[in-house]
Amino acid sequence: MQRLLVVDDEPNIQFTIAETLGSDELEVIAAGTARAGLDAVRTLRPDAILLDVRLPDISGLEALQQIRALDPRIPVVIMTAFTTTDTAIEAMRRGALEYLVKPVDLSRLREVVARALGVSRLARVPALLPEAPEGDLRGDRIVGNAPAMQEIYKAIGRVAPHDTTVLLLGESGTGKELVARAIYHYSARRNGPFLAINCAAIPETLLESELFGHERGAFTGAEQRRIGKFEQCSGGTIFLDEIGDMTPSTQSKALRLLQDQSFERVGGSTTVTTDVRIIAATNQDLERRVAEGLFRADLYYRLNGFTILLPPLRSRRDDIPLLAEHFIRLANQELGKSVASMTDGTLEQLTAHDWPGNIREFASAIRYATLHAPGDQITADCLPPSCGGKGVSLAGSEVLLPDLVHLVRRWLEEGEGNLARRLALESDRVILGEVLRHFGGNQAQSAERLGISRVTLRAKLRQLDAGGS
Repeated sequence: MQRLLVVDDEPNIQFTIAETLGSDELEVIAAGTARAGLDAVRTLRPDAILLDVRLPDISGLEALQQIRALDPRIPVVIMTAFTTTDTAIEAMRRGALEYLVKPVDLSRLREVVARALGVSRLARVPALLPEAPEGDLRGDRIVGNAPAMQEIYKAIGRVAPHDTTVLLLGESGTGKELVARAIYHYSARRNGPFLAINCAAIPETLLESELFGHERGAFTGAEQRRIGKFEQCSGGTIFLDEIGDMTPSTQSKALRLLQDQSFERVGGSTTVTTDVRIIAATNQDLERRVAEGLFRADLYYRLNGFTILLPPLRSRRDDIPLLAEHFIRLANQELGKSVASMTDGTLEQLTAHDWPGNIREFASAIRYATLHAPGDQITADCLPPSCGGKGVSLAGSEVLLPDLVHLVRRWLEEGEGNLARRLALESDRVILGEVLRHFGGNQAQSAERLGISRVTLRAKLRQLDAGGS
């Protein structure tokens, strides 16, 4: 269970947030003063914090600074009814994840807290290498004994202790974010913040501002200065996923940042210095994009100082039994099942599949099969149709309606409070998986057939990953 700390001297605010956000998966605890909040940080180690600016003893901004000194990995969201431009800028400069003005819109509050909890998990849940105890499910394990995976473990061990930039290459779903987190957790910066930014999921017009910040009046709608992620994350590590989608302007600023750890905010002339380590990743062929004039050659050479190539699952089929065992354990834990094994025929079917979606697709298939297993063993019929299993779709051939009934009934019994979102995720899991499989993992073609943008598709895939698959 994750834990949210609310530091606010108004009991009605504490009550509203607890009632709105509290659940079986999130414990909401409250403190009425900054000092009580700091004590809670020391003793309870919350996953995220909502912090009021005006408190009876010391200011929220001062408390923020002390929280960052205790543990800079805890995301802090500042709240206040007395908003000023200077307060917002100072809160973000000191490392606040976000800034909310009271009265807070509850849907906006849910969105920001969910993002804060996600950021917290990336920084605090370790990415475990194979030598970790087999029964340890506290972290996200990198699984595999294939020769290519052994080389990856060696590369992580070599590069993690140093501050050098790392470039991760590989198809979608091969685990680039997990390897980035392993590098972070085994580095000297592991007690500092870790932020993951998907460059393809943020509109081109906003990405530069998101990363570097902007000055007031820099563009239409820029009503006040914004502190960017590179400034916020000073002392930590930033993972830039899908870096091949950066615009030329953002590439230019990223190059300067890599060269001398300095930049200017959008619309500004003042040089800002920072101290961040960059781990970048892409599923694109950067050499080809350089040749086509779509990616800066000097940035590519700067990123390419230490490169790790992640193999597709089809090239390490010997790891499939290990992966199946691992994801069955995770699915059992999530679904309350007790599946112990799968038939030899099922394993052969999994091994024969090409897995265009790689580990992401494999994990989803095992979760699906575990849910559908009638007893303690998975048979081939339990697999999703994309892997040769049986089922009837919403369009006539893929998702059994009784399965939806089963899911809804189980969620109702467990007190699940957001059924619409959970059902939407399950629907997306099947539909996106099938479309991506049809197009061999090509996201551009898949997005076009789905009738959505590639940015929206990638956002949905990230949401599925965060939702547990």
